[in-house]
Amino acid sequence: MKKTADYIQRIEIDSLWSGRRHIVWELRPDVNILSGVNGVGKSTILNRVVKQLIEFRDLERNLDGVSITYSPEEAETVKFDVIRSFDRAVISSELLSKVTDLKLQTELDLQLYMLQRRYLDYQVNLSRRMIELLTSGLPDAQERAQAMVGEKAHFQDVVDELFSETGKTIARDSNEIVFRQYDEVIEPYQLSSGEKQMLIILLTVLVQNREHYTLFMDEPEVSLHFEWQKRLVALVRDLNPNVQVVLTTHSPAVVMDGWQDCVTDVEDIVQQ
Repeated sequence: MKKTADYIQRIEIDSLWSGRRHIVWELRPDVNILSGVNGVGKSTILNRVVKQLIEFRDLERNLDGVSITYSPEEAETVKFDVIRSFDRAVISSELLSKVTDLKLQTELDLQLYMLQRRYLDYQVNLSRRMIELLTSGLPDAQERAQAMVGEKAHFQDVVDELFSETGKTIARDSNEIVFRQYDEVIEPYQLSSGEKQMLIILLTVLVQNREHYTLFMDEPEVSLHFEWQKRLVALVRDLNPNVQVVLTTHSPAVVMDGWQDCVTDVEDIVQQ
């Protein structure tokens, strides 16, 4: 079995943009924000790294000049999630609707559908872990089991607070994510683009189950209003203190509230 890393320590990319630039990026274990003007290569860097992780998932093979160093260095892979913000129409949405029995129109809808499956798995695993803990005979088993339940309830409270201006709350008696807005049931696919985007981010982090993960986000603030942009990184780190955030952004709001030291300009990691 391959040893899984706690986080990515360094990213190196040869020949970014037809051999003109070499990238060396030393990453922090907590938050990494890549900034720069349009066209400088922020998304290209993230896409190259993610492609490497998806296609090979090990340390020995390099894809198209991409080299990844993990921490600890003997690790061969890392758990990761990828969130993209662009809410484009889904190709063959009519076919998808027939398969899923839902009306999925956009890429955010499709991401939400996939996350619903992960959320169900998360709850099954949560129940299993609680049973194992409660039958373990450990003196603090009950307190630890209550803390596990509290993580899910905390996620629900956070989402309810964010959506409070429109009166939406998560239905606590449902196995899937659905909302109640006064007397009406709201499917997540009926949310606004900004609400979908925030729900996708927070739900992705929840189902990581507080494990070590690297979370890649390419301009996650695109659909979010100003106050949500400011709180984004803090909310992610609150739900999973072990997540390594790697994101690109154009918005100054994202780096507010204490994240200025986590910003790297693309030009600062370029070696000609």
